Amino acid sequence: MQDLGMSMLWFWICYFLVTLVGILHTVFNIYVLHMKPMDKNGMGEGYEKTKPWHPLYNIILFSLFGYLYIAGLPNPSIGEALLTGCIWVLICIVFDLLGWVIIKHPWSLTYKEFYIDYQPWISLIYAAIFAGPVIGYLFC
Repeated sequence: MQDLGMSMLWFWICYFLVTLVGILHTVFNIYVLHMKPMDKNGMGEGYEKTKPWHPLYNIILFSLFGYLYIAGLPNPSIGEALLTGCIWVLICIVFDLLGWVIIKHPWSLTYKEFYIDYQPWISLIYAAIFAGPVIGYLFC
């Protein structure tokens, strides 16, 4: 049976953790590897070089947090894992739209940059987020 409170707790911890990992990776590339930072022409080399890693961060972390959520249920099922994956990816899609496109900040992107130029990475990220609870279930 769905425990929405615990699902949201694990989801939001993971969402902010995976975002932090991506930001720290970008900062590492800029300050340690001396890659070019963001400028008026785009996000910069430091960020661009992290893109292929984004799906990997997501599949590892969302699988771990999916496991933590699913393992905490009294009688976990594959149906529960699939439902959780659907809920998590839908929340991500909405929150990403608000946080990375609609609300303007130094790292915000246009619709084209986020949904077209960020392919295939954004699609792979959403697939990883959906799969996270299912993979977590398989480890239960």
